[in-house]
Amino acid sequence: MSEPYLIYGAEMSPYSVKVRSYFRFKGIPHRWLPRNADTMADYQKHAKLPIVPLVVTPEDEGVQDSTPIIERLEASFREPSIHPEDPTLRFVSELLEEFGDEWGNKWMFHYRWARSVDQESCAGRIARGAMPRADESQHAAMAAQVRERMVGRVWFVGSSEQTAPQIEASFAETLELLETHLAGRPYLMGARPCFGDFGLWGQIYNAWTDPTPGALVESRAPAVLEWCQRMLFPRVEGEFESWESLSPTLMPLIDQQVGRLFVPWTLANAQAIEQGQEEFSVELAGQTWSQKPQKYHAKSLRALFEKYAKLEDRRQVDGILECARCLDAFSGAAG
Repeated sequence: MSEPYLIYGAEMSPYSVKVRSYFRFKGIPHRWLPRNADTMADYQKHAKLPIVPLVVTPEDEGVQDSTPIIERLEASFREPSIHPEDPTLRFVSELLEEFGDEWGNKWMFHYRWARSVDQESCAGRIARGAMPRADESQHAAMAAQVRERMVGRVWFVGSSEQTAPQIEASFAETLELLETHLAGRPYLMGARPCFGDFGLWGQIYNAWTDPTPGALVESRAPAVLEWCQRMLFPRVEGEFESWESLSPTLMPLIDQQVGRLFVPWTLANAQAIEQGQEEFSVELAGQTWSQKPQKYHAKSLRALFEKYAKLEDRRQVDGILECARCLDAFSGAAG
């Protein structure tokens, strides 16, 4: 038996649990290693950036960034595939994965650090995870440091007094839309998980572990809660559905959240980076959103545009994007 992959991650990192869920689904031999004081020296040998997850291959190569990690492994471990054979469904899945990674992270990060109850819960869990051998006073001191640092970083995802109502309304609306879509359906695209499941799930699952958003999930969205638990150990339970079967309940999510909020935000963010702006504002569903640009996201947006450009027949995808009022963004990028 070959050496297992190593996943250095954190339970409170949506991108870490996203990658772990993928490894479990694929049945790829691996070891989950929480990044903490005990594992930090080995982690630093392979990490080029101070982020998790870090995957170390059996060849002793370190790989970071959840989406490229999964895409790289998918090329080697093709079955069971997370990509539908239908090119339209595959692109929609990739679009939802990007939406989850980049817009869904706003829900998770905002809720985690917006209220005292969540701040205390999260800072305490982070401190205990990072220092497994520390005593109570050391945990308390570190939790206080974590809380102070992270509360001051909510601007990174665009969370502010101005945008807080927009973020929380988006989360509540997404729960409602997903609850309808997942009723009687185990995964986003049918009876097996797709790429989009992993990206969107990582954020909502992590939000569920926090007091305030967790209460919202449990009180309003039982089907979403079941999906959160199912995705811890996802498996093939059948086949992907057709777009015709999925669209009545999936199209509202794409329209109201992806097309109305995420796409105009990501275009404005990319433009701000290109123009070297320190801050940008954009109208999202009739409300002004302002924040500092997120530099990494422009890179992942380009990758999504490249996937769109490679589609041989875009007619059905273009119809979906047009209904979501964001076709111009993709057709313009594809040239």
